[in-house]
Amino acid sequence: MSERAFQLELSSQWDLGKSCETFNPLGPWLVTTEEVPDPHALGLRLRVNGVKRQDGCTANMIFDVSYLVWYLSQYMVLEPGDLINTGTPAGVALGLAEQPYLRPGDHVELEIDQLGRAYQHIVAATARLLTERGARVAVLDLAPGEEFLGLRADVTDDASVRSAIETAATRLGGIDVLVNNAGIGAVGTVADNPDQQWRDVFDVNVLGIVRVSRAALPYLRRSASAAIVNTCSIAATAGLPQRALYSATKGAVLSLTLAMAADHIAEGVRVNCVNPGTADTPWIGRLLDQASDPAAERAALEARQPMGRMVSAVEVAAGIVYLASPAAGSVTGTALAIDGGMAGLRLRPRS
Repeated sequence: MSERAFQLELSSQWDLGKSCETFNPLGPWLVTTEEVPDPHALGLRLRVNGVKRQDGCTANMIFDVSYLVWYLSQYMVLEPGDLINTGTPAGVALGLAEQPYLRPGDHVELEIDQLGRAYQHIVAATARLLTERGARVAVLDLAPGEEFLGLRADVTDDASVRSAIETAATRLGGIDVLVNNAGIGAVGTVADNPDQQWRDVFDVNVLGIVRVSRAALPYLRRSASAAIVNTCSIAATAGLPQRALYSATKGAVLSLTLAMAADHIAEGVRVNCVNPGTADTPWIGRLLDQASDPAAERAALEARQPMGRMVSAVEVAAGIVYLASPAAGSVTGTALAIDGGMAGLRLRPRS
């Protein structure tokens, strides 16, 4: 990523503004030449909120790896283990006509052939609200920031999750509440998404909850007011167009929430989920930007919700915090709809 002000407003060079907090995550894996024999044949893909922004290949690099090493060696001593950052294919925002820059709440997912996949979530309203209510909060992320106790973890890797949960429990003096909020999106009908994308989205949206909950349960069982809150979606209970894969994962999250609530009620662990409706988030903003008439599309999304507007991220966070709090001590196995009445109300069309 780049800091826009450094490059545009301050009229600086393109190589500046690349190293701000969380901008340049390394990994998730480093490999040797034995594992990747041809660095010039690696596919590169990047999605923002489930929408593909980049699809390139290292074969398209202007200069190959050997030339880069040769060129830099004329100006500095390169040692084994040194990292050369070459940037990415065509820009995901500045290089597009609508310039859809990243905004708080976005999910960024990067995948490189033979190296794996990483994703980032930019800011978390729930963590802020929990902190305001007096909770001590740890945030597990691939590229954690400094606003909270940030712990590096990949929800697709069990060892990474267990290590982060253990650290969180040690640093916080235990775990009372777990909010499973990691997720990635997907757009398309059942015929559009390839098998690997189905596996990838399920790995994060469903198995991610499994891994984190499994690691946290030993600590939650020791708490006098243990609660797990999973982020589900209106897509679990309503048929939405162009959301087959995403809806399937959220349907699984809803079923998993109910099963977990039944399994752990005797242990004193409450398990619930929130089902947000169409929320006014950066993801929706990106989808609107791609519409032929963004204003008309926004009006249509707002009109299909009985309240006549989209849900806000703060409203979803408030629902999560309620379910996590002792005030909801008798609430378990519940899916809290935060959808402006979308799931349950059938109103006459407005004149």
